[in-house]
Parts: sequence; structure tokens; C-alpha cells
Amino acid sequence: MNHRANNKKELIICLGSACFSRGNKNAVQVIKDYIKEHQLEEKVYFHGCHCMERCENGPVLKFEDKVYTQVTSERLIYVLDEIFHKYF
Repeated sequence: MNHRANNKKELIICLGSACFSRGNKNAVQVIKDYIKEHQLEEKVYFHGCHCMERCENGPVLKFEDKVYTQVTSERLIYVLDEIFHKYF
């Protein structure tokens, strides 16, 4: 699937071991639920990657060209609101 051809914005979650152990394991489902609840399935291409090489600043999310660091479970919804209210 070519997300660019479908005009989808790309949201990537780091699933490297440091980010995974710091909370991105649980964040995957929270983000999927958020996308579904806000009816963004047709606008967002959400997927994981192995490592963004920012381990010391994890958990890490990347939306388009902007990297969000230290996205703990406490900050996750705030960051998602910031991202999606700005773009949609």
C-alpha cells in the first residue's frame, strides 16, 4: 500500500527494545483505538518501525517529518491531540 498515493499522513511508532519496554508496546493499541474513535483510518497510515535511533529519548513517535520524544503513556493522548488537531 502506498500511503502517499492515498494522501494519508504517516504516523510511525518506534518498536525498538528501549521504546518498546518504556511503553510503546501498550501505546500501539491506544493509538489504534484513538485513530478509530476519531475516524482517521482513511487519513492516517499508522505503522511501527524497528528503531529510530533515539533510544535515550524514548518512547518515540514520528508524524510526517516531526519526531516526538518521551511520549510516555501520560503524554500519549496529549501528543495525539496535538498532532491530529493541527492536521485534521
